[in-house]
Amino acid sequence: MNKILIANRGEIALRIMRTVKKMGIQTVAVYSDVDKNMPFVLFADESYCIGPAPSSQSYLDMAKIISVAKACGAEGIHPGYGFLSENASFSQACVDAGIVFIGPTPSSIKTMGSKIGAKQAAKRFDVPMVPGTDKPILDVEEARGIALQTGFPLLIKASAGGGGKGMRLVNQMEDLEEQFHMARSEALNSFGDDSVFIEKYIGSPKHIEIQVLGDMHGNYVYLFERECSIQRRHQKLIEEAPSSCLTEAVRKAMGECAVNVARACDYHGVGTVEFLADEELNFYFLEMNTRLQVEHCVTEMITGVDLVEEQILVARGEKLKMSQADLKIHGHAIELRICAEDPLQNFMPDIGTLDVYRRPSGEGIRIDDGYEEGMEIPIYYDPMIGKLVAWGANRTEAIERLSNAISDFRINGIETTLPFGKWAIHQEAFIAGKFDTHFIANYYHPNELIKLEEEDKEMIATLACLIYGQKTQVPKPLQPTISNWQRRNSLR
Repeated sequence: MNKILIANRGEIALRIMRTVKKMGIQTVAVYSDVDKNMPFVLFADESYCIGPAPSSQSYLDMAKIISVAKACGAEGIHPGYGFLSENASFSQACVDAGIVFIGPTPSSIKTMGSKIGAKQAAKRFDVPMVPGTDKPILDVEEARGIALQTGFPLLIKASAGGGGKGMRLVNQMEDLEEQFHMARSEALNSFGDDSVFIEKYIGSPKHIEIQVLGDMHGNYVYLFERECSIQRRHQKLIEEAPSSCLTEAVRKAMGECAVNVARACDYHGVGTVEFLADEELNFYFLEMNTRLQVEHCVTEMITGVDLVEEQILVARGEKLKMSQADLKIHGHAIELRICAEDPLQNFMPDIGTLDVYRRPSGEGIRIDDGYEEGMEIPIYYDPMIGKLVAWGANRTEAIERLSNAISDFRINGIETTLPFGKWAIHQEAFIAGKFDTHFIANYYHPNELIKLEEEDKEMIATLACLIYGQKTQVPKPLQPTISNWQRRNSLR
């Protein structure tokens, strides 16, 4: 491939382009009219507007994107994450147009895009499953029968779901029918598919995912795990690698299960297999994401592997250049997603202008972002501005470096998740690694940030007074000196 079109925007488009250019390949950006001055557009070798701001008329318009790719001679399309990255129809459209889709096959995407299909595929390799069903449930009476088997609490989940949509927690039989119908209705409205299934609810789960990589020749490796338990609205805010709780034996077992899930759908490229782990580190298959993950940065930091480069090499048909024995964990990395959200208002998205945007720097610090000072945060897209990642020789050093970097990051004009991140990584539960997906519900309240802000203001005021006092201190009068001329004249 001599030219690759990146069918995405913002920080991930820019991050992909950097690797593509490093490989000596030309880059093509597509953008909506509201993004015309974004850094990724200016960084690309070629850029083409594909429509107005709404993603349905631009970044989700498959025909326009493929038309641009063909017109400019792009041989490959990298979808990034979100938008069309897990769309089997788009993958197939690329194949039909003679363009390489830098990702898995349409068949793999389709199999793993259905949570039920994914469970059925993984079950063939004896991957541990959460007790429940592996087929769609369309009847309330059937749901009641399954509920009696699994017990309460339980989860009703949309088969095609994601981001917590089409998911309902049911604590007792009396609520089952209402929640069942609500889950199906939301699933239909969100995904065009009202298929749901039931799982036993794991009370205090850790969300742990395994990064896998496979080529077209049947070779697979896993690049260890990421701990992703700190979430709001079932979406991650802080991720780290490796997990602070896994033993080497559990890590190996999870990695091998993840590879088997990839084998189950003849997967090639970069993918992520997600698990839930209980307090005893029993783990259960959750789903597979058939794309590059937002949090891939922490895996790159501890392995030294450029995952985007690996995606492109696999898409070229090359064999993996590494074996499992070659992969080692080096240090620890933690990522904070910097989102335009207000932590004091239940993480509601915020929009506005980046009046001040000044990045931190330092050893072990990586920033993947897509904006510059003075730019507008639009209402049309995901509120994530970028990602702040800190690497350290150990977890303690990584936490310290991330804390310092958050303090040095200057963003004015919008509310962000930076204050929450600063608070979260200093909590005793986080430092000890003893937290689960209920971290925010169990520990966080907006008053915590208000208190932290007041303490910061008090410290700043104290320092200001000290500095002011030093600058305005009345100097001691100098002892008068008498020159020889004055002395002689005084004697006259």
